[in-house]
Amino acid sequence: MTTERPKSTTPKSLGGLLPFLRPYSGRIGLAILFLVLAALATLAFPLALRSLIDGGLVQSDKGMQVMALREHFAALFGVSVALGLFSAGRFYMVSWLGERITADLRNAVYGHVLNQSPQFFESTQTGEVLSRLTVDTTLVQTVVGSSLSMGLRNAVMGIGALAMLIWTNPYVMTQVLGVLVLIVLPSLWFGRRVRKLSRASQDRVADSSAIAAEVLNAIPVVQSYTAEARESVRFDASTDSAFKTAVRRTKARSVLVAFIIIATSGALLWGLYQGTQAVMAGRITAGHLGQTVVYVIILAGAFAVLGEVYGDLLRAAGATERLMELLHGESHIKSPAQALALPPTVTGSAVRFEAVNFHYPSRPATPALSDFTLDVKPGETVALVGPSGAGKSTVFQLLLRFYDPQAAVNSEPGGIFLDGVAINSIALHDLRQRVGIVPQDAVIFSTSALENIRYGKPGATDAEVHAAAKAAFADGFINALPEGYNTFLGERGVRLSGGQKQRVSIARAMLKNPPLLLLDEATSALDAESERMVQAALESAMQGRTTLVIAHRLATVQKADRIIVLDHAKIVEQGTHAELVARGGVYARLAALQFTD
Repeated sequence: MTTERPKSTTPKSLGGLLPFLRPYSGRIGLAILFLVLAALATLAFPLALRSLIDGGLVQSDKGMQVMALREHFAALFGVSVALGLFSAGRFYMVSWLGERITADLRNAVYGHVLNQSPQFFESTQTGEVLSRLTVDTTLVQTVVGSSLSMGLRNAVMGIGALAMLIWTNPYVMTQVLGVLVLIVLPSLWFGRRVRKLSRASQDRVADSSAIAAEVLNAIPVVQSYTAEARESVRFDASTDSAFKTAVRRTKARSVLVAFIIIATSGALLWGLYQGTQAVMAGRITAGHLGQTVVYVIILAGAFAVLGEVYGDLLRAAGATERLMELLHGESHIKSPAQALALPPTVTGSAVRFEAVNFHYPSRPATPALSDFTLDVKPGETVALVGPSGAGKSTVFQLLLRFYDPQAAVNSEPGGIFLDGVAINSIALHDLRQRVGIVPQDAVIFSTSALENIRYGKPGATDAEVHAAAKAAFADGFINALPEGYNTFLGERGVRLSGGQKQRVSIARAMLKNPPLLLLDEATSALDAESERMVQAALESAMQGRTTLVIAHRLATVQKADRIIVLDHAKIVEQGTHAELVARGGVYARLAALQFTD
């Protein structure tokens, strides 16, 4: 992506999850309550142990000792039951929150990406978006559903254990606390390297996903050029780079964890040694020492877990940051705040381009359209012809408002109007509902033939779908499929031929029944017989609606009401087929090339 990334990642980046946490504040409150209660139950265990040692084992009377032991063991069992119940409640609540918040985050990011303009996809690889939706959201789920809870629980336990140790052994633990501060400072400094490597590791994984998505979507081309070995090497190099970065991150994190555990254990063992000296001197009881030992173990364990959790938090912070980049990215094309309504149509929509200038953001020095002016009347069929790169497809992209035109030098941006209303004043949904398009490369979804056609009108009945398929001469081959209209067509329609895909795409557009129809080389993938059938169907579909046709094969546009010839981003000729041939210009030369043996 071209989005500028922060130089370092900190756990503060997790603040981007707050909007997703707020709706579940009640469950979060319950999770925190269970968490605190479980931590308190753990902290109560050493107190019960001290009572057992001092009150149950020191009794001289055997009968009293047995009774005392029973009471103390009952108390210890009660603490264990409370710890088990509170831990189960905490585990359920945080696991539910992790699953729910991850699903909400994934839905929000995916929905936001779907509303981005094509300019976004010029600079963002699909594989990277998929990596963020899968790998990064999984990291967030791990933190919200596990690591964060463990971190909070151990923080409460560690603070509680430290407080009890200071209260029972103030002089010794003050020394230990001072040593712990000296441990924390280098740990924070060393953690910066772990943060940077965590972000770098996630970026390398996204690079691998991008390569895989690109190659798998073009597998016929890859295999036809016998490039399987080359692509395997390229993917291997990418995954190896990700592996090496992950190893560096793991090494750095391992050193950090080892330092924290060793240094913390050393400091606490020093405190424990001082405690044993106090027992030998008679300043504290054996039970007091046992309590101290357990609190030391709790504190050491808490610090060890917090070291691990901190690493998880850093990785999740990087993942959250990457997801927030997608979620907060603004689309260049938006519906206006105060959208205007489109008037009803009877004989198709009117289209007008006024002095439109446009260049693609990725090619700022090359004009795609220059001072383009065109007026299409309702019900008129207009063909756009010209050499590749002349600007024909750009007309469709601007009409659908995938992009907005730019201003020429020292002038206002050109205008595009649909039924007399500027399209940048119309809600995107309303604008695109008025338009049906049959692209050159037919898009087939991984579902049945019935649902592929119904994509043009989600509420259509089966009868309406069948009627559209018959009009597009698709009914015959669909019924010949193993399960007819319910046949699964495979990813990208691999079970259909190119011509069959195109007829499904045409049926989809006809089912939508829009007042404006855009045909982008709609018959380019058909054989001669199918082309004649589909051409007849399209001519029937054009009745009562405005149609814009892009065609390189001039035989498909001879019956158009008007032919617009583009060259080098400008209109150079327009008229009927006969008029343009007689004129002897660009169109006549193109016609001579195609119609002369």
